[in-house]
Formats: sequence, structure tokens, C-alpha cells
Amino acid sequence: MQSLMIHRNDTVKVLTGSDRGKTGRVLRVFPDKGTLLVEHVRIVKKTVSSKTGQRTKGGIAEQESPIHISNVVLVCPNCGPTAVARRREGEMRVRVCKTCGQTLATKK
Repeated sequence: MQSLMIHRNDTVKVLTGSDRGKTGRVLRVFPDKGTLLVEHVRIVKKTVSSKTGQRTKGGIAEQESPIHISNVVLVCPNCGPTAVARRREGEMRVRVCKTCGQTLATKK
């Protein structure tokens, strides 16, 4: 499996689906499935049962559902939604915006 160009805490824009046009921060990436969780995108309702011994209240909770990585595009701070390329700088591989050529922050 190739490594993904989108990492946690990146800002992405949704291209397809009912949440098309929304932007949000990536909460979690699942590289083996090719999906990711985006903050406030693809919200689903889930029933939660109360647990005895723990002070968890039951009811209906809302949470994000995974979205496929092909349905989002990375947002560059300078030029907006853009494609991403990789470039070697010394020993490190960095992500580069294809539109403006700026180096994007990499995984820490």
C-alpha cells in the first residue's frame, strides 16, 4: 500500500457526497482502508447504551464516519484546494503544493 499524502491535522475539502464543499480538519487516517475522519463531515447518529459502574449516559450520539481518501483534496494555506507532490530535500521527503510550489508541513 502506498503511503498517503494526507496526514492528521491537515485541512481538507470534500469533493463528493452530501457534504460536498465542506472543509475540515483530519482527525484520524486509516491507511490500510484508504479512509479518514474529517471533523464535522459525514456525521452519523449512533445509539449508545449506558454502562453500569461507569457514569456513561445512554442515548443517541453523533459522530464522524470515515470518508474515502479519493473524495477529499488537501487545502494549501496559500492557494486553496490543490494537488500534492513529493520532493526530496536532502534525506527527507516533503510534500509540495503543485500550484504554488510551497512546502507543506509533514508528519511529526
